[in-house]
Amino acid sequence: MFRVDVKSLKDYLEFDLNRRSDLQKLDKLIRSSAPGLKRYFHQGTPAGEPGMRFKMIGYGKLHYQAARSGKLVEWPPVGVALQKNYISVYLSVTKHGAPLLKSYSGKLGELRVGHNNFSFKAYEDLDVRRLASLFAEAEQIFLSDPRSCSLAHGGTKPLRAR
Repeated sequence: MFRVDVKSLKDYLEFDLNRRSDLQKLDKLIRSSAPGLKRYFHQGTPAGEPGMRFKMIGYGKLHYQAARSGKLVEWPPVGVALQKNYISVYLSVTKHGAPLLKSYSGKLGELRVGHNNFSFKAYEDLDVRRLASLFAEAEQIFLSDPRSCSLAHGGTKPLRAR
C-alpha cells in the first residue's frame, strides 16, 4: 500500500516531487472553482476507529455516523489523494440521488473512474473546463444541502456540514 507519511497540508503538497506540480495545479483549480469548500489536511482515521485511514487533501467537511459503531466520522465532500501511480479525486456529492460524478464520467480525461472517484496520471490529460464545472457544481450542491452526500464507504447519512 502506498503511504503518504506526512503531518501537514504543506508537506502533503510537497510529498511527491514528480507529481507536485500536478497536485498544485489541481489544488488551485479546486480552490478557484469551489471557494466555499475550505481546504484542509485530512489525516485519516486512527486504526481501530471507523472511517478511511489514508491521508488526503480535503475540501469542505462533513460528519457522518458510522453504520456499525454509531461514532461520528469526519469526511470531505471533495478529497484528493496521492496513490502509487496516479492521483485520485473523491466526490461524495450526489445529484437527484445519483453520484454527481456519474454525469461527468468519461468526459474529464480521467484514467479510470469508480462510483465516487476518478484517477489521472497527469494534470495535462484532464479537461480543465469540465473539471472546474464539476467542482463548482459539487460546491453548490453541498453548500445548499450537506445531506446530499453519498457515503458509499460505510456510513449512514451525513449529519452536518462543518
